Amino acid sequence: MTERTPVDLWFDPFCPWAWMTSRWLVEVEKVRSIEPRWHIMSLTVLNEDKDVPESYRTQIADAMGPVRVVAAVQAKYDTETVGRLYTELGVRFHNQNRKGTDTLRETVEEALEAAGLDRGFADAMDSTEFDEVVRASHADGIDRVGQEVGTPVISVEGVSFFGPVISPAPKGEEAGRLWDGVLLVAGTDGFFELKRSRTRSPIFD
Repeated sequence: MTERTPVDLWFDPFCPWAWMTSRWLVEVEKVRSIEPRWHIMSLTVLNEDKDVPESYRTQIADAMGPVRVVAAVQAKYDTETVGRLYTELGVRFHNQNRKGTDTLRETVEEALEAAGLDRGFADAMDSTEFDEVVRASHADGIDRVGQEVGTPVISVEGVSFFGPVISPAPKGEEAGRLWDGVLLVAGTDGFFELKRSRTRSPIFD
């Protein structure tokens, strides 16, 4: 069996663009010999010292709870389990649009159960026990690419980059071709940025 190349991805479960990128990476795993490894970062931490609209700050304050839950699960289980929980959270937060404050804990508990985990992990939402872990993981990801960008961050074989920002997430060999291209440009010495304005919102399956 061909040894798979580890690919590290940092995400905040609330970020729709990280969700799109993660679904692309799951597709890449089907057609390229890679092994996704899942890590947390935080929109709350990323923006705590930035000038952002108050409405957005309120939204990302809610995001800290699910990040803490993932950190609690990560402390006890392997990266495959973290990825499984992320999938269950992401489907509910993004595909089903269930990020409402009033029902957030219920949604997280449901995702935990669907991932085969104890609903009690949801207690971490209101605890600061894992905040240092969250900040350390966030710093590990963001320090690889710089403070000017955010979630998601991908790192593979010494090359790290923000994104790609995509909508919808390509599937099959199309996902593989994008992976090949991203690795090519990101691994080119002196290459820093390729960007155009987004003209569509995330398109979820």
